[in-house]
Amino acid sequence: MKEDLVVKGFVVGSLGTNCYVVADKASGEACIIDPGGDPAKIKDYLRRNRMNLRFIINTHGHGDHIAANSQFSTPIYIHSLDADFLADPALNLSKMFIFGIKSPKASRLLEDGDVIKLGKLELEILHTPGHSPGSISVHVDGAVFTGDALFAGGIGRTDLPHGDMDLLMKSITGKLFKLDDDIRIYPGHGPQSTIGEEKRSNPFFT
Repeated sequence: MKEDLVVKGFVVGSLGTNCYVVADKASGEACIIDPGGDPAKIKDYLRRNRMNLRFIINTHGHGDHIAANSQFSTPIYIHSLDADFLADPALNLSKMFIFGIKSPKASRLLEDGDVIKLGKLELEILHTPGHSPGSISVHVDGAVFTGDALFAGGIGRTDLPHGDMDLLMKSITGKLFKLDDDIRIYPGHGPQSTIGEEKRSNPFFT
C-alpha cells in the first residue's frame, strides 16, 4: 500500500463484521466502509486522529453492514441495486433476526467503474454481485475491500435471498482476480489476505 493510505479495522456488531476507516494521511479526509455496529468506538478513533469524515460506503445492503449508518451525519453511498435494502428490514435480512434495521437513504448510487475522490486517494468501485445484487468491492492504492464477496479461504454466502453462486464466481474471477497478486484483501468478515494467496489456496478456486 502507498504511504497516503490509512486503514483502521474494527470488528463490530453481533455477527463480527469488519468495518474499516479509510483515510488520506495528508489531508485527514476519511470514509467508513460498512459501519455495522459499535459507532462510539469508530467515532472515538476519528476524533482522536482528527479525521474529517466525508462519507460512508456500504459494500452491500445487508443489516450487519449497515446497522450504524444512522449514527453518522454523513452521506451514504451504495450500489444502485442494493439501495432499496437500506430502509427495508426484509430485504436487508435484519428481520430474520427479530430486529429491524433501517438506514437513511443513500445520497449517491454507485455503479461499476465509478471513482470517488478522498483527499489524494481515488477509490475505484468494482461491481462484484453474487452475495447480493448490488455487492461492490472498493479498490484503492494496493488494497481492495471485498465486503462479503471474497474472504480469506472462502467466499460469500449465496444461499440467502438474491444470492447467485454463478454470478459470485464470475465476479471474483472476472474482477477481483484480475487485480495484482500483491493487493491486500480487506474482507467483510475474518482475516486479511492477498489476491495472490486466494488464487493459490482458496478451496473454491483450486
